[in-house]
Amino acid sequence: MKKLSILLLLCIIIVSCNHTEVKQEPVKIADLNPQFENYKTQFIENLWQIYPGWASSQGYHKYDSVLTIPDSMERYKELRFAKANLDSLKQYDALTLSDNNKTDYYIIENQLNSSIWSINNLKSYQWNPSEYNVSGAFADLLTGTYDKPDARLRNFYLKMRNINAYYQAAKYNIKNPTVEHTQLAIDQNLGGIAVFQDDLKDALAKSKLSKQEKDKMELLAKSAVAAIKDYAAWLKNLKNETPRSFRLGKELYAKKFEYDIQSGYSIDEIYAKAIAHKKELHQKMFVLADKLWSKYKGNETKPDDSLRLIKQVIDKISETHVKPEEFQTAIEKQMPVLIKFINDKNLIYIDPKKPLVVRKEPAYMGGVAGASISAPGPYDKNGNTFYNVGTLAGWKADKAESYLREYNKYILQILNIHEAIPGHYTQLVYSNQSPSLIKSLFGNNAMIEGWAVYGERMMLENGYGNNEDEMWLMYYKWNLRSTCNTILDYSVHTKNMDEDEAMDLLIRQAFQQKTEAENKWKRVSVTQVQLCCYFTGYTEIYDFREAMKTKMGDKFNLKQFHEKFLSYGSAPVKYIREMMMTESNNI
Repeated sequence: MKKLSILLLLCIIIVSCNHTEVKQEPVKIADLNPQFENYKTQFIENLWQIYPGWASSQGYHKYDSVLTIPDSMERYKELRFAKANLDSLKQYDALTLSDNNKTDYYIIENQLNSSIWSINNLKSYQWNPSEYNVSGAFADLLTGTYDKPDARLRNFYLKMRNINAYYQAAKYNIKNPTVEHTQLAIDQNLGGIAVFQDDLKDALAKSKLSKQEKDKMELLAKSAVAAIKDYAAWLKNLKNETPRSFRLGKELYAKKFEYDIQSGYSIDEIYAKAIAHKKELHQKMFVLADKLWSKYKGNETKPDDSLRLIKQVIDKISETHVKPEEFQTAIEKQMPVLIKFINDKNLIYIDPKKPLVVRKEPAYMGGVAGASISAPGPYDKNGNTFYNVGTLAGWKADKAESYLREYNKYILQILNIHEAIPGHYTQLVYSNQSPSLIKSLFGNNAMIEGWAVYGERMMLENGYGNNEDEMWLMYYKWNLRSTCNTILDYSVHTKNMDEDEAMDLLIRQAFQQKTEAENKWKRVSVTQVQLCCYFTGYTEIYDFREAMKTKMGDKFNLKQFHEKFLSYGSAPVKYIREMMMTESNNI
């Protein structure tokens, strides 16, 4: 009986305890968002101490006088920083953070993992000599509009003190470099010498520095030029009997795509989509070219092969282009035309106070792309955005003619939409206004390039070019370029596509001029994955817009969509889509 009583008492206690637990209030999870905001602030400040050059490029000028030496100690610091911050991230549960902070969490995590992988696995610091080039950072000090010119010149001087050590470390790092990157490094570094000779001389002439300071700067600049020339000469004379292939290989390529693109699709999925899209574009182009045949080819017999028919019409239309000496001027003249069209159609707000400067491409940037944008960072929102235009000076007549036919009357307009308005220039102005500094700083190339490609189609959809068949045909040709960029990049780096096969893809199947195709082959041999950005980002953005139109119906507003989309900075499209979809559920 005593044992039974004890057992009954235990049962009562257990039941009572369970009953009490059921009545307890659920434990509240602490709001970690304020703490995470503080973490991000400190993370960025620490980031700039590790990467002072990056800081300067974003308009954060606290470390302008610092030039880091790219040696093993510096890589150790980068690894230690990345691993320490990955540990710090573990104290936050991303799923409990706000949408904005959750996205920032993932972006930071990806950046840190990418840094570790790049140092430990990719190791481009060994095989890519073009990674070592100081000219761009120094040129930015001279062309910047922040602070007083003399203050920037003094930072220029202090930064120069490490140039010799910088190139000594570069030479120590390089092991079996690729032939292609070696030549690019020679060309770009020698091209950058003008920064320390002509550009610095002009800046000093305008400065109020004392003669003593100017003399010291000019003396150190001569030492810098000597170090650059020595590096170029060392590369020219380097005994490299077993150079590394410029091809990345399937494993490294897939991982680089994952880190750089951050797409909702795998590279294999994107490649398959690009192949299908190429076929779709060929069909659309044939319909237009067939319709335009008599206008441009008269009574000539149409070829049986559809690609030959398309090419012949395109070649004829491409004969209309600007003169070589008018190329940059033609670009400048189109900027106000694009702004007026966007304002008339109410497509997106363009801030007239953000300066866009069309300029000749600096020599230290040459050899990769014929046109590009250099935008100020989020710390320097009112700085100049430069539209860099490659020069045709010194080109042989046939090469210049080939290039200008590629950028004919119609495609030059589409190029300007892509690079400037409402493309890169517009998007990067919005990115700098983003309330999330992380999203502005860690710009996702697929979103940036994808927006520019999306902008091309969006403009034509809204009537740019008056819906001329020629404009649409050339747009499809241009869009085919973005599509074939992905096919080319993936095939070259993972499928061993050779130059002849690449020329067939670019010239016969994508209707590019020989000069353009040759330049693209050079580009794919010195870059990896970057060429996938265009089609991947464009596909994700366009698909998202169509999904939002379906979801919102009559409530969908194109201008509001554009401005909301760009308000998230240069974040990966998959994250922007997630946040905008969530927000639309609450409307």
